Amino acid sequence: MALKPTIYKFKIGLSDFDRDYYDNLNLTLAQHPSETLERMMVRLLAFCLNADPDLIFTKGLSSVEEADVWLKTLDEQTKLWIDVGEPSFERVKKATRISDKVKVYSFNTKSDVWWKQSSAKLSSLKAEFYQFNFEQISELVKLIDRSVSLSCSISANSIFVSSDTADCQIDYKVLD
Repeated sequence: MALKPTIYKFKIGLSDFDRDYYDNLNLTLAQHPSETLERMMVRLLAFCLNADPDLIFTKGLSSVEEADVWLKTLDEQTKLWIDVGEPSFERVKKATRISDKVKVYSFNTKSDVWWKQSSAKLSSLKAEFYQFNFEQISELVKLIDRSVSLSCSISANSIFVSSDTADCQIDYKVLD
């Protein structure tokens, strides 16, 4: 019998001061049985950083042919492909052929090693690479429940997330 995903519901008051984008999001995330809470929350942060009415979560780990998050046009053209983690050069290269824009959000404790080993090849691709601080992501995980309301403010490579019980700051940097 296959394990089923765990479902999380998020109500997010989003204020992205960098893009002048403000919205109230009602998001449902399915955590794949093999996905960590940290990875799921990075998918959520990547969604918030790129929020758009047409942005959607995909099947993620359940389908290797899809991004973690993407933006498609009405005629199914991929405008934005977002991957979370440390994808291979081949995966990012394929994404750049399929999509107008590609973004990768790295977050693991092994991110520095991955970037050091892969940056020469990856930098040749038309893609943007970002890195979150893993310890801060671990703090973010403490805020979640199966159903939670969050406030998310984005400004100058920093995301401030607060819930009814606590808050945390997550910094990210551009990898180049």
